[in-house]
Amino acid sequence: MTAHKSTPPSRRTWLQGAVVAPVLLLTGPQIAWGASILAVRVWPAEAYTRITIESDQPLVGTQFSMDNPPRLVIDVDGLELNSQLRELVGKVGNDNPQIARVRLGQNRPGRVRMVFDLKQASRPQVFSLAPASPYQHRLVFDLYPDQAAAETPPPKAVPNDPPAPTDAPAMTTTPPGSMDRLFVITIDPGHGGEDPGARGPSGLLEKDVVLAIGHQLARQINTRPGLRAVLTRDGDYFVPLHERVNKARQVKSDLFISLHADAYFTAKARGASVFALSESGATSTAARWMARRENASDTIGGINVAATDAQVLRTLIDMSTTAQIKNSLKLGTELLGHLGHIGRLHKNRVEQAGFAVLKAPDIPSVLVETAFISNPEEESHLRHPAYQQKLVRALMSGILRYVADHAPAPRQGLI
Repeated sequence: MTAHKSTPPSRRTWLQGAVVAPVLLLTGPQIAWGASILAVRVWPAEAYTRITIESDQPLVGTQFSMDNPPRLVIDVDGLELNSQLRELVGKVGNDNPQIARVRLGQNRPGRVRMVFDLKQASRPQVFSLAPASPYQHRLVFDLYPDQAAAETPPPKAVPNDPPAPTDAPAMTTTPPGSMDRLFVITIDPGHGGEDPGARGPSGLLEKDVVLAIGHQLARQINTRPGLRAVLTRDGDYFVPLHERVNKARQVKSDLFISLHADAYFTAKARGASVFALSESGATSTAARWMARRENASDTIGGINVAATDAQVLRTLIDMSTTAQIKNSLKLGTELLGHLGHIGRLHKNRVEQAGFAVLKAPDIPSVLVETAFISNPEEESHLRHPAYQQKLVRALMSGILRYVADHAPAPRQGLI
């Protein structure tokens, strides 16, 4: 969609310098008047802030930007200002990286105006999402800092904080020897933000569990000389699958480990699993089912398809190599062996399926299902920090064993 200047004569002074970008989300007889707001959610992060308005009917929105100071104005048709919408004002905290404050008003009957006072110039994306479990219709505002919208910055390294005593167990493997450069490991806590992942019987969310485990694992990695960890997300926000792969490639990662705690259609399923990419079909019905479920993350979390490079998505589908898969299986075998020391395994071998998040052609990549959160007993384990620490120790031992056998080759541009 191409932005264009639109300055009605009667409002020339007020709109001076505004960039008007209509966002036609629904047209003609489909326009919904009197839609009911089901929820308003705000997901702040340094890379971008997402605001989601969920409703029982599709909405129509029009946006334009203003300078000096930077503002984003969004008019939403089919709405009356009510208590649910007013919750948006209180959900934008002072620590939001992009938004200073939100102002709401009834611009005219059936139209609500939202004015976002921004802390910096922004390149917003406004788009709609069709119903996808567990959500109904969603109107989404993604506010990217002007510079970040042009090029997504690489993920930040996790600070090399000294771990607490309980976080520093003795490792059973020998640390890697001297290396010419840092060995970079990308830790990918699955899901996040609009995409909660699986939910346990008592309400524990997959996205929260794997983020906690990811932070602990990254801290452990950063205590080891020669190793560096980065996270694809360090908070509760959504990262599309292809961006997770891109972030790992931007920092020239040597390993990619995606963390999950999935659900299955039966609560009896239990045990940890490790998956690598498959060049052909899945190695089991369960692996195929898992891959379909994880690959649906973009649909649930919500990506702006119109703003996503189609070539990037097409490339991601085909970016698999024999060497990558071979090394991924070696890494997965090491991880699986150590996970088997702390609990039951779902399968005693590394399984394979077409997981989109594992398709970096030059990075050994595995997806670890730490447990089945749908199993009441395993959900209880995942909730407790002591068990999370056991998982971290097992994963760390497997990583160290793999690194010891695969010292990195020298390269330019050391991190």
